[in-house]
Amino acid sequence: MEVRGRQRQWVLALVLFLGVLVCLWRLGATGVTDETPPLFAAAGRGMVDSGDWLTPRVNGLPRYDKPPLIYWLMALGYALPGSSLWDPLGSWAARSPSALSSIVMMLALADTLLRWPRRDDQRPAWTAVAGALSFALSPLVLVWSRTAVSDALLCALLGLSLLFQWRRFADPQQSRWWTAWVLLGLAVLAKGPVAIVLSGLTLILFCGLRRDFQTPWRRLRPLPGLLITALISLPWYVAELLVEGQPFWDSFFGYHNLQRFTSVVNDHLQPWWFFGPVMLIAALPFTPLLLVSIAEQPRLRPEPDQSLQQFAWCWLMAVLLLFTSAATKLPSYWLPATPAAALLITAAIHGRQGGRTIAWAATALLTLVLAAGFWGSSLWIPLINDPEMPTLSADLLASGFVLRAGAWFSLAGLLCCLLWRRGALIRLLTMQASLLLFHLNALVPIAELGDQLRQMPVRDAAVQMGLQRQSGEPLAMVGAMKPSLHFHTREVVVYEGRSEGALVNLSDRLAHERRRGWQGRPLSDDGASETVLVLIDGGTALQDHWSRLEPQILGEFGIYQLWRLDRRRLEARAGDLRSEGVDPDWRDPRPERF
Repeated sequence: MEVRGRQRQWVLALVLFLGVLVCLWRLGATGVTDETPPLFAAAGRGMVDSGDWLTPRVNGLPRYDKPPLIYWLMALGYALPGSSLWDPLGSWAARSPSALSSIVMMLALADTLLRWPRRDDQRPAWTAVAGALSFALSPLVLVWSRTAVSDALLCALLGLSLLFQWRRFADPQQSRWWTAWVLLGLAVLAKGPVAIVLSGLTLILFCGLRRDFQTPWRRLRPLPGLLITALISLPWYVAELLVEGQPFWDSFFGYHNLQRFTSVVNDHLQPWWFFGPVMLIAALPFTPLLLVSIAEQPRLRPEPDQSLQQFAWCWLMAVLLLFTSAATKLPSYWLPATPAAALLITAAIHGRQGGRTIAWAATALLTLVLAAGFWGSSLWIPLINDPEMPTLSADLLASGFVLRAGAWFSLAGLLCCLLWRRGALIRLLTMQASLLLFHLNALVPIAELGDQLRQMPVRDAAVQMGLQRQSGEPLAMVGAMKPSLHFHTREVVVYEGRSEGALVNLSDRLAHERRRGWQGRPLSDDGASETVLVLIDGGTALQDHWSRLEPQILGEFGIYQLWRLDRRRLEARAGDLRSEGVDPDWRDPRPERF
């Protein structure tokens, strides 16, 4: 029973409203969170400041990690008039591409379920709402929809491309063949060739499961489609290669694509089964429904317009197979599978009972177990030991936010039990309503508390550095390296670690390093600054080689101290360390350097 006309409009309007609540509510109330988001945000804002929209740059260096689409979208936010007034922390413009991407994905899922409902679905309008919320309330989506990185954008663009591929297959009269390939080209501009690999693997699995390659090939037209994808995505890669040359090729294709897939980078070593637990966590608390839907054997060749569950199964398996085979594994790699998981969860509310009854009982039990964990927070919160937020445990317990989470999960579990006879769709929607309130009333406030403890000290230090800085005085941060300091100061910051080698590096870099917008100058040069402003964390300041520098302490901000350091003292200490065999190594290639 397809939903038509005005009812579809109201359903999509409701999904849009729910998406705004989930993704945009208080989006800019917290600053960008170290470590990676400030690098994206700085690159996006840097395009507006410099006028160079080709090469993303951060802290005076080119950033080849990701293609430019995410930076372009962030830059559009920073380019809006008066952005410093309505977005004082600079985080709304940085996060809005991720948030809006997830909202669009919600609408696409709802619209697909409205247009191609299951034949046994008596309430397709509410099924569409439940499907959109199954995606939006995934723990992974809740986090990455409000994070200034490119993962949510890839998830949405790849998800839209795959949905439009299936829609074209299901009903070629209603869907244009080229739309999916345009979206796939944009996905390649969001995160690279991985989008093509995931799309191709999904289609191969789907055709293989149906034992029919001819119909999808004829309807989807992959050869002209891939040409469209190439025409959209390749011009930037070619232009960047012509302008930046070998460094871009080695970094983007060599390190950030090939090497990440074939070897472990940044110590992200995980066992081969890593994405199994990630899949389970990403579907909480509806994991049992996802598992029963995965385990259900779809018919060999259902009618095309009834094959969405089968396609979603292939989509999820494509992500699982590809990233399980990759050497480098991160939880965010699972994000492209979350729309497929949402479709599978939604499919579990229909059809045969049997295993579904057990799955629903397990879902209710799991939700109540999670609630009990939140209620017992006084037992495990004191075990949290984060040196960057030493008061986190006490502040969390005093806030009552975790107990709020327990209340909302308790309500969700109880509603599942009380509405047992009202039907699976009603149970799912009422549980989702409780989890939506958990997000707004507990999770968002917890994130804001974390921002006050972890990020506000860095922002306050950035303001003070701007006030205290003398003409030509360089800025540095040692120990804990927070890219948000560069983002908030809008100046080049020299970052080094806490070791003896880091001290030698800092001294040498202040004299010799060159970056766009900044260059080090030896003390022998006329006009060279004799001091450097250094933000240093307390643990690093206690190290023997740092503690003997006799700095002028200009302020304390959480775990950080702001020093004005005499460069002659720094050079003398560096000279002593060099005589002991400690040499600078900052010139060695570092792919992740900022």
